Amino acid sequence: MAVFVALGAFLMTLAGGWVAQRVTDRRHLVLGLAGGLMLGVVGLDLLPEAIEAAGTPVFGVPAALLLFVGGFLAAHLVEGLLAVRQVAHGASGERVPQVGLTAAAAMVGHSFMDGIALGAAFQVSGSMGVAVALAVISHDFADGFNTYTLTSLYGNARRKALLMLFAAAAAPVVGAATTLLFTLPEELLGGYLGFFGGALLYLAAAEILPEAHHTHPTRSTLLCTIGGVGFIWLVVGIAE
Repeated sequence: MAVFVALGAFLMTLAGGWVAQRVTDRRHLVLGLAGGLMLGVVGLDLLPEAIEAAGTPVFGVPAALLLFVGGFLAAHLVEGLLAVRQVAHGASGERVPQVGLTAAAAMVGHSFMDGIALGAAFQVSGSMGVAVALAVISHDFADGFNTYTLTSLYGNARRKALLMLFAAAAAPVVGAATTLLFTLPEELLGGYLGFFGGALLYLAAAEILPEAHHTHPTRSTLLCTIGGVGFIWLVVGIAE
């Protein structure tokens, strides 16, 4: 059942990527929406789940929050190292394609974990499986949108952006299928969600949103960002 439901997530991810590539003439709006979706996913979905699953304090701070900060710093460090390498090769001032591919690969990993969460939920009960399925299928539209946007934003060819999009679409199906073989410990899943959330927040706050408002500091861009956050809030509320 979980694998069948994951096929819905597959289609929704592709739909999100299709929308992202069809509105290239409104790039600032696309980026504003992508930033809002990413902020919403992190603040309203990933982080609360991470704290609930891996909230054991380490020197007074929940482990999930420590990993969240670690993910933010890791993303900052990786981008800095790749940028230094690019400058060393005489490409100063250009965006680093590897950053986009790394970010997209993280989205693929996140989608894979979505599939595992989906399979685990159906193992617990049918009602829990349906609730998780609704959340996964709904926000996989945002995953597809963000995967394509992140890959193409950093100067990667359309072929690579589509390849990462299809990988992100297939990941939930593969993740759900793996739950037929094993069960992921809840604390480990929570730690991953915290770390990934931190990396995603860095990309949204340091890259996506500044780029969205760089040449088009318009009210419509801000409204798209708020709309993205609101969409994720709606998804989370329905899932609850």
